[in-house]
Amino acid sequence: MQRKIKSSSSIVKNFHVLEPTAPDRTLGALCALAVMTKAPHPGRVKTRLVPPLTPVDAAELNKCFLRDTAAAILTACNQAGTEKETSARGVAVYTPADAASAYEDVLPPDFLLLPQRGEGFGERLCLAAADLFRCGFGSVCLIDSDSPTVPAENFAEAVRLLRDTGDRTVLGPSDDGGYYLIGLKSVHSELFDKIDWSTERVLEQTAQRAQESGLEIKFLPTGFDVDDDSSLRRLESELMSNRALNNHVAPHTREFLRRLSSQGKL
Repeated sequence: MQRKIKSSSSIVKNFHVLEPTAPDRTLGALCALAVMTKAPHPGRVKTRLVPPLTPVDAAELNKCFLRDTAAAILTACNQAGTEKETSARGVAVYTPADAASAYEDVLPPDFLLLPQRGEGFGERLCLAAADLFRCGFGSVCLIDSDSPTVPAENFAEAVRLLRDTGDRTVLGPSDDGGYYLIGLKSVHSELFDKIDWSTERVLEQTAQRAQESGLEIKFLPTGFDVDDDSSLRRLESELMSNRALNNHVAPHTREFLRRLSSQGKL
């Protein structure tokens, strides 16, 4: 059973947009499973996949990534909760601020929205965490939008780890040296400061900052993100395998890649 969001949000068409200046105490028992996303407009997302994809196809692929990630998050909300209620809520932390309508046919209507703030990537992550805590959430997981094959079990495990007593951070490593998830029980700006973003040093540097701050670190199973041609080929290969088909991994992404392949675009 989903908790209802009260005065901390305003309604934009089908979605509630969170307002950090109006916190909701009913969110205190919930973990925000928050995917960081840029509005999926052609020429603005997945540009490193153009070519082999066209800007329109790259934007559609990005939508598929979001649909699959959102579905995994919703499943995790139920897996990590109880029979009576969930212990997590799906959120899209999006940019630009006037692009809420871009998610109407992409995200489930029970997802919450929160506009991004800040300039650089680290600042946007830090401010997203701060704003989600200001909204009233008891814990926060920031999730990338480039890893559609991360299973719901990983997100549910992050929620469970953050539910335990004591301050800690949870990291979901990506095999390129970054991470697909960072979980927090309070704001730690040092985890986002002076990080060499978009390099193989991101996870190592973040873990080092956590250790220096005396934080316990918990790691999730490793995943991978898709941001260039080689990782796209890997994604296609994995999703077309029998194991992926049987486990229903990333169905929206798999179907779209199959369509592109049949059209000779891959």
